[in-house]
Amino acid sequence: MARDFEALRARVHDVSHTPGTDALRRIGPLLLTAQDLTATALRHLTALDDSAYTSLTDSRAGLELMASVVYTSSLGGTELANALSANPYEGVPFSGHSADDSSSRTARHAEAVPRMAGHLGDAAHQLDLSASGCRYVAHGITENLSSVQDSKAASAQQTTGPTLTLTQYDALKALASGGRLYESSQRGMGVTRVASDDGTRVSIATYRALAKHGLVTADTRTSLYHGQKITVTENGHRALTQPRPWAEPRTTAATAPRTAAVQGPRR
Repeated sequence: MARDFEALRARVHDVSHTPGTDALRRIGPLLLTAQDLTATALRHLTALDDSAYTSLTDSRAGLELMASVVYTSSLGGTELANALSANPYEGVPFSGHSADDSSSRTARHAEAVPRMAGHLGDAAHQLDLSASGCRYVAHGITENLSSVQDSKAASAQQTTGPTLTLTQYDALKALASGGRLYESSQRGMGVTRVASDDGTRVSIATYRALAKHGLVTADTRTSLYHGQKITVTENGHRALTQPRPWAEPRTTAATAPRTAAVQGPRR
């Protein structure tokens, strides 16, 4: 609809007319178009109000903005009607009144021209506001729907959890029974290691991958030298309810069959 309002605004801005019948024939169709756009905006507002859109966060602002489009569009039509009302019409006056002479007619036209121009300018302004409102409504609806999709994706990710490798799954299962993160000295340098209570070997790289997915946490209130207790999070326990991954088949290099050496004839 924004383009329709912009197109009408351009027509109103560029309309050329002379007071009287010519103005009626040129401005009248613009008024009818403005009324059609107002009716369309009202239908869109009603459709949004009757849809599931109202259940989305910040949908009230979108509805209020769409209502403002109906309002500004209606004002644009009103200003076009005011221009037609200010237009001087030719006809026979009341009985007993003499018809306008040329000078009176010229004076009436001269008085009407600035008034009509003012109404047309106000109409163009209201139609411009309507176009902007439509664009804001469309942008807001797109943002709301995008937020819903992101929320659904995050919910699905939280429900199913990340895809774990066999090594990560076994490490997570071992740490569910208990474990700690500690730092040992090796060649004068501190090396961070993982120790599970059941003795399963867990590399620091595997632990960091699990921590990155939010499946495990370490109690940082204690130092690494004393050992930080590792806890499997709620998401970690949920991941353990998934089937254990299959081990990736090892690819073995094909060995060429040995060919028996061809022996020459004995001498």
